[in-house]
Amino acid sequence: MFTKILIANRGEIACRVIATAKKMGIATVAVYSDADRHARFVQMADEAVRLGPPPSRESYLLGDKIIEAAKQTGAQAIHPGYGFLSENEAFSRKCEEEGITFIGPKHYSIAAMGDKIASKKLADEAKVSTIPGYNDPIDTPSQAVEIAKGIGYPVMIKASAGGGGKGLRVAFNDKEAHEGFDSCRNEARNSFGDDRVFIEKFVEQPRHIEIQVLGDAHGNVVYLNERECSIQRRHQKVIEEAPSPFISDETRQAMGEQAVALAKAVKYQSAGTVEFVVGKDQDFYFLEMNTRLQVEHPVTELITGLDLVEQMIRVAAGEKLSFTQADVQKIGWAIECRINAEDPFRNFLPSTGRLVRFEPPAQNLFQGQNTMDVGVRVDTGVVDGGEIPMYYDSMIAKLIVHGTDRNDAIARMREALNGFVIKGVQSNIPFQAALLAHPKFVAGDFNTGFIAEHYAHGFRAEDVPHEDPYFLVALAARMHMWYRNRAQGLQGQFWEGYKRLPKREFTVCSLGHEGNNSYVNVSLGEVVLHQPTAVTVHAPEGDRVYNMLIEAMLGDARVTGSVDGKPFTVQMERGHTRNPLVTRVIHNGTQLDAIVMGHRTAELHRLMPHKAPPDMSKFVLSPMPGLLVQVAVQPGQEVKAGERVAVIEAMKMENVLFASADGVVKEIKAQQGDSLAVDQAIVEFE
Repeated sequence: MFTKILIANRGEIACRVIATAKKMGIATVAVYSDADRHARFVQMADEAVRLGPPPSRESYLLGDKIIEAAKQTGAQAIHPGYGFLSENEAFSRKCEEEGITFIGPKHYSIAAMGDKIASKKLADEAKVSTIPGYNDPIDTPSQAVEIAKGIGYPVMIKASAGGGGKGLRVAFNDKEAHEGFDSCRNEARNSFGDDRVFIEKFVEQPRHIEIQVLGDAHGNVVYLNERECSIQRRHQKVIEEAPSPFISDETRQAMGEQAVALAKAVKYQSAGTVEFVVGKDQDFYFLEMNTRLQVEHPVTELITGLDLVEQMIRVAAGEKLSFTQADVQKIGWAIECRINAEDPFRNFLPSTGRLVRFEPPAQNLFQGQNTMDVGVRVDTGVVDGGEIPMYYDSMIAKLIVHGTDRNDAIARMREALNGFVIKGVQSNIPFQAALLAHPKFVAGDFNTGFIAEHYAHGFRAEDVPHEDPYFLVALAARMHMWYRNRAQGLQGQFWEGYKRLPKREFTVCSLGHEGNNSYVNVSLGEVVLHQPTAVTVHAPEGDRVYNMLIEAMLGDARVTGSVDGKPFTVQMERGHTRNPLVTRVIHNGTQLDAIVMGHRTAELHRLMPHKAPPDMSKFVLSPMPGLLVQVAVQPGQEVKAGERVAVIEAMKMENVLFASADGVVKEIKAQQGDSLAVDQAIVEFE
């Protein structure tokens, strides 16, 4: 067994590998860019070696420098994690040539299966059912359009070396094929150093189901059941679960056996994933093979009780698999939500910056465990006060739950999301909460087009309606009383009139969009410590009474308690909107901004005019923090609606900004190469 390994990656996956290595008594070496010098994974490792500047092509993609770091530190093996060099045939081969073990498949397996074009040809030769397409690299946008028309729209344009949704576009017409080809090639070149692109038929209403395989150097290969990964946005997975709520035991076995046969054909050694697209009649087609550890591997670990990172290390060290196919278990139900630094209410644009507050929910399951207990696990590479840089992907954490069945897992996940506190950057937690509450998701009735179908016009606050909005109103009033009582208790030391009872009659003003506020009267019963307080909301349709018990301390972002005997977890914040009177309540993805006041104050508040924001319609603003890589217009130029104005790069994704209306450019406010802030002006029109 190895005594020291190097992790050629960053963030969450680097922490994940270190956790298992420590369990196995193996020393670890981290490599890092300047942007990550204070990152959690660097602190966790026994040693750390600087690679270079933040861009991945100048740091995490420098294979020779990583191998040199392994030599200098005496690391006998390198674990590549996922992304970066994990599916790089040349890097795997170079490791072998330098006498360093690559904790992953052999270079010939990566060449055969890691390359999407080569893997599809091999699958055809092995008589594996594949999707119609053009498997050779495509050179020009016009060639891409002709091929797409020949296959028939819609088509998928994919980078051969892509992964994680990078370098992938779906085109429904010639224009989209032409533009998608350029974007795919650029993203692939920047992220993977390989700009080859191919095209295949896009199967409509498909389900994305993948089989986890594990092989050793002695010819043994097993499959570890399946994962359902159909909930995707822009071809990036959002929610993953194991097992799938869709496929039958017979289909599972057939897919598993086919995945094993494919892995054996290339003498696969290590953990890998064979991905399939599955039709409504459970007919399935080979999609691709990821010759690496997947982001969503924890859900497989929780239902099987296996540590996949440990298995990868043992296989790389030459050990045989210690179990057979008959030993593989499938216990309970696991769900993973990817918690990303993006603003769901602004079309999921990246959100970078400092984590002013980062408090994951309480967890009882941890990385590197061999367990099938039910509970909550959080895989993350960040800490409170850390920073989300713009150079890498947007993932903050992976939230994983294991339940006795699917309904139990969904309930556990919803409660865990309620307790996940992230401040300083925006996150997709409200969107995750909405997905988990959607009736069709709960019923298991979805496919890869689920998000595009149900959120075709983006994600809005109205898409997360609370099952009982008056509960949030009642909670705002109860917390207001809590703050009042605490303040009065402190004042009592100095103020002789402190024994006067505070008011218990309030009006709660729920702040709406553009001044569209609503007002509800609330009455509170007697407040006794550690006993429920009756909170009566005088709703227009009739009074609602909530017997509410809360547990909170000053400064807590999370408030726990019970209402009518049922436990709850909510997030509370005062003064969030730069108004110290505003209380923000967040529960099940719904956000309420409220001001609790006396009745007479509420009457006067209704008369206050709404102050409209300034008119910025003549400006093209940066919708996210990022790097301005192109300004496509010049002063005096006439621009038509829909024309390209600028391109911003953030978190390894290209974001093209288009003109919303016809106009003439007055002034360029930012230059190529500038680092932009949210809402920073780029172009001004006359």
